[in-house]
Amino acid sequence: MVSQGSPEKDYQTLEFEYRRSPDQDAPVPVTHPVVVVGAGPVGLSLAIDLAQRGVRVLLLDNDRRLSVGSRAICFAKRTLEIFDRLGCAQRMVDRGVSWNVGRVYFKDQPVYSFNLLPEPGHERPAFINLQQYYAEGFLVERALELPNLELRWCNTVLDVVPEGDTVHVDIETPEGRYAVRAGWLVACDGSRSRVRASLGLESMGRVFQDRFLIADVRLAGVDLPCERRFWFDPPFHPGQSVLLHKQADDVWRIDFQLGWDADPELEKRHERIAPRVEAVLRSIGQPGTPFEIVWASVYTFGCHRMPRFRHGRVLFAGDAAHVVSPFGARGANSGVQDAENLAWKLERVMSGAAPERLLDSYADEREFAADENILNSTRATDFITPKSAVSRLFRDAVLDLSRDHAFARRLVNSGRLSVPTTLANSPLNTPDTDAFEGALVPGAPAADAPLQRGGRATWLLRELGAGFTLVVFGEPPPWAGQLGITVVAIAMPGDATAHALIDTEGLAARRHDATPGCAYLVRPDHHVAARWRRPDEAAVRAAMARACCTEDRPC
Repeated sequence: MVSQGSPEKDYQTLEFEYRRSPDQDAPVPVTHPVVVVGAGPVGLSLAIDLAQRGVRVLLLDNDRRLSVGSRAICFAKRTLEIFDRLGCAQRMVDRGVSWNVGRVYFKDQPVYSFNLLPEPGHERPAFINLQQYYAEGFLVERALELPNLELRWCNTVLDVVPEGDTVHVDIETPEGRYAVRAGWLVACDGSRSRVRASLGLESMGRVFQDRFLIADVRLAGVDLPCERRFWFDPPFHPGQSVLLHKQADDVWRIDFQLGWDADPELEKRHERIAPRVEAVLRSIGQPGTPFEIVWASVYTFGCHRMPRFRHGRVLFAGDAAHVVSPFGARGANSGVQDAENLAWKLERVMSGAAPERLLDSYADEREFAADENILNSTRATDFITPKSAVSRLFRDAVLDLSRDHAFARRLVNSGRLSVPTTLANSPLNTPDTDAFEGALVPGAPAADAPLQRGGRATWLLRELGAGFTLVVFGEPPPWAGQLGITVVAIAMPGDATAHALIDTEGLAARRHDATPGCAYLVRPDHHVAARWRRPDEAAVRAAMARACCTEDRPC
């Protein structure tokens, strides 16, 4: 197995060693508490999260290499915040290309620009662009640091059979077949999930009749702002769309819409790609720039999901559960958020701290998030690839108007970019009993803000615990220490009291609409569970019970 090395390691060609497991020689299948299938970003994130919570995890992957080509490259702020908790976000940010600004063009003219993180006071950028193999490589190296996480390469899951309180798993290796049992099995094995097929389950939705070419192109010396650029019907690729992103290592990702009749094999040839790249370079003022095509793929996509993400002791996450079009970077980002939602719930159920029905809330919440992502993704695809003369006329009229009119810009859809879902209708939320302003309603993801502790800079999200956290503005009530959870006390602006954390810029108070005594209960996955102007101990304990399904009510 490789060891953690310098950033110059070639993650694209890296190969991991298959090793024979003692399980392969066991007289009867060995039982593992949790088996995760698929070592992509979702499976790795879930396995690391569980392992950090003290759960023993077996992670199986059918390959010995990381992903080929750039694939998922846009990792959103919320995902980076999750990776912070998993111990590898800083490496990704350092290696990737950070950006907040996107620009939209119609034909040869700019239409408008947008800033996805217009306000200051956030540790992480709106997005970084980083090839998927780097993200996977950094996650693998983090996984190898955890003693209760075992990663087996070249272990292909052939069949799964639920059997009472375990799941029987048949596995193929280079040395033959063997079987294990899983207390819980989580399928993170992609859109062509073998686990899903083995159980005879379906993923239903819509396939879009269009083809796109992805070209990763190395352009040394091109000095342009790190921004997302999207063209509708440009002169250099008439009648179609083009997307341009910068990645690490001077590699630029270019997506060309080709149309449904394009020949995938023909379009991947160098002689077909090179003239398209040269045309893009001329359009951005870089004619004659030498370039190298390092990877290319032609894809067709769809939007679909499984009706239910939980089937007894088998759960589904990421592309195995739901698939969206690539516009908006909602695939990998939503999958990592699936993992974060599931990990704390599965650990609590396994430890006996919560009933098994808490896992139904994983399905409910992430199915809701999948529907939101699919809706946004479908709308973006319909706008980018109109399928009738009337819809194209409407789209082009909107783009024309958007140059000068703000109302039209709200209708332009070059891919509504990934944002975390507010789980507003989750039964785990405790409804407000006090009046608040702002977006941090129960079910919303927690908001970051700069703080200071003893003169040292820190961030609010970094101060939250691995379990539940009570964030209090002002002096914590005397009973707060008896809850058995993390308590974060933040001084109100202008408060001279020596609290542990100082809201130096007042952003934490502003984002929480905080007044003295205000408190927020934050779940282990950093979604708001409840909030009060002045809570009492009984109210906080009731909200915790509701969020863990331990009270006598449906959840």
